[in-house]
Amino acid sequence: MISETTINAYLNGRLNIEQPSRGYRAGVDPVLLAAAVPAQPGEHVLELGCGVGTALFCLGVRVAALKLCGVEIQSTYAALARRNAAANNLQADIVSADLNSLPDEIRQHQFSHVFANPPYFDRSASTRAMERGREVAMGEGTPLTSWVEVAARRLAPKGTATFIHRAERLPDLLSAMSGQLGSIQVLPLQARVGRDAGLVLVRGRKAGKADFRLHAPVLMHVGAVHDGDRESYTTQIRDVLRHGAPLAFSR
Repeated sequence: MISETTINAYLNGRLNIEQPSRGYRAGVDPVLLAAAVPAQPGEHVLELGCGVGTALFCLGVRVAALKLCGVEIQSTYAALARRNAAANNLQADIVSADLNSLPDEIRQHQFSHVFANPPYFDRSASTRAMERGREVAMGEGTPLTSWVEVAARRLAPKGTATFIHRAERLPDLLSAMSGQLGSIQVLPLQARVGRDAGLVLVRGRKAGKADFRLHAPVLMHVGAVHDGDRESYTTQIRDVLRHGAPLAFSR
């Protein structure tokens, strides 16, 4: 049961998201993920682990007339996602289910694009969060291989699967995608000049045959260090976060 929530604006107020005051709260990662999905108007898209709907609805605001579907294991978060869809005048099917036990309405459908922000932390090498909602969102209870396998199975031919993850988990993600998806592309996200990439966006295509491609990093912030309590996003990232611009891979 979620007792307290806040409403937070995304995309310069074009999208307002109700989310728990405590526990997992969406930051910029789902906005970046949504910006990297190469959806076109009218296509069917599926988010695995949609939470309260931040990434799914950012994509729905950016690209018109999408058929939006989200799967979320936590029923309280799924309920908030449905409320957020209604509050933002978006049509979306939100299903409360484990991605390993999807209902027939999902398993019998193929999607042009599947995307996910899988839990970042392998709990065999990290500490569990105290709050359950945050732990389910951030702690890897379902293996990364399962996220990739389910995404690949739900794709239509030539459809894309897009993931955002921590850079140190890139070998695990690429290993999971091997044999499931092709035409793999990696877009590193670098917080500041001189720093290693902290996050990666990774895309694969069902039955894709193109060579692996590692893109040049996208810089998130100007300046080598954070030098005050003010926004320091680069123009590219500001356009994504504030104006709903796409974060394009090559097509």
